[in-house]
Amino acid sequence: MAPVTAASIVPREHDNEIDQTVRKLVSLKPLGHGSSNNAPKAGTAKEWVEKLPGSTRRRFQKHGIDLSKGYPIIPNPEDIPTYVDEAFEIRNTDYPFEDRAKFADPKKEALFKAAKEVKHLTKFVGTELVGLQLSELTDKQRDELALLVAERVVVFFKDQDISPQKQLEIGRYWGQIERHPQAPYVPLSENITEDSTEDLAKGSGITTVWRKFFEEYYGFNNGFKNRQYSFHTDVVHERNPASYTSLTIDAFPKYDGDTIWASGYGAYDKLLPAFQAFLDGKTAIFRSAHTYLDRENPLRGPKYIEREHPLVFTHPVTGWKSLYVNRSMTVRIVGLEPDESKTILEFLFNVYEKNLDIQVRFHWQPNVEGLQTTAIWDNRISQHVIIPFDEHDETEKRHGTRVITLGPVKFDPNSKSQRESLELSSN
Repeated sequence: MAPVTAASIVPREHDNEIDQTVRKLVSLKPLGHGSSNNAPKAGTAKEWVEKLPGSTRRRFQKHGIDLSKGYPIIPNPEDIPTYVDEAFEIRNTDYPFEDRAKFADPKKEALFKAAKEVKHLTKFVGTELVGLQLSELTDKQRDELALLVAERVVVFFKDQDISPQKQLEIGRYWGQIERHPQAPYVPLSENITEDSTEDLAKGSGITTVWRKFFEEYYGFNNGFKNRQYSFHTDVVHERNPASYTSLTIDAFPKYDGDTIWASGYGAYDKLLPAFQAFLDGKTAIFRSAHTYLDRENPLRGPKYIEREHPLVFTHPVTGWKSLYVNRSMTVRIVGLEPDESKTILEFLFNVYEKNLDIQVRFHWQPNVEGLQTTAIWDNRISQHVIIPFDEHDETEKRHGTRVITLGPVKFDPNSKSQRESLELSSN
């Protein structure tokens, strides 16, 4: 792909002279991730194909992923929203979402019978299904898997042979796919926009997760002294945020690179009843990870998308309440003074992050070399964080592909907490 220059930017249909000038300036120094120290580079760097871990390359070659135009595919600047109001409007409509877990057999017999072993990694959070291939699941088993995720927060599958295309197919089965206007993605040869009506979100729906690429290409400062990651929930700035999410890791650090998930059900149940009642029904403002410009004041600098969601989410299938906040992207509580909001949010962040008994830590390394490991979780009832690893060590490579299904975040005042519903002590 040829480098993108200001001269190559095509003005949009309704641009005025100022808009055209701003878009040309942005093309020379594109916006990007809010944590980046440098502007992203334009175009796709073919040399990154040569830096792919061998296990990733073999997986892609086996399943027909075309790397001839480079990898990952990086959205062209002319396809990236310049202004925050443009980005806000992406998928800013109601989308018919019916949680497939509603159609599942509560006993999940078809799913469990296909597995050699069902391993609950903690009492309430995290389950590993052994001896099951995700690529071979029937629709009935996919429904039961959705229910298992809704109940257990995150489900793991080691020793997988799964293509990015099949990973996308499963995500599509569960609902609308997130295509990020700025995130690098896996190229697909087939029609990748058959379920997309957006003009500014043209990715395949399979996002690249490759820290070494992000660090070098986007300018993240990720040396040993700065190697810190925060608990977070994905794409909370969407009208319908991330729900069922799959991450398939196909290149593994030997020692580190584990991921921790924390349960929103457990976090809510950690709160005293009076505090729960105070939070129920309240909303907060959540921001995007990537930045854009304010159309009214484009010279002011980067600006995040902001979206309002409930502080407490009721899962539509389990009926359990989940605390819906995260340190990385929850900005403020609506209706409170700034100092009040800051104090309460800091407390809620710590509830998620410091209560080890509502967390599960997972080591991705498969049992069989050359195969992949997949985790599937519901972002609406969890937070997660990666354990830092040394991307500069050639023996510690980590690469994965992610697919996000979007779903609404709503609060039901008649819902119960997990412990209340299961008639467990709250003491």
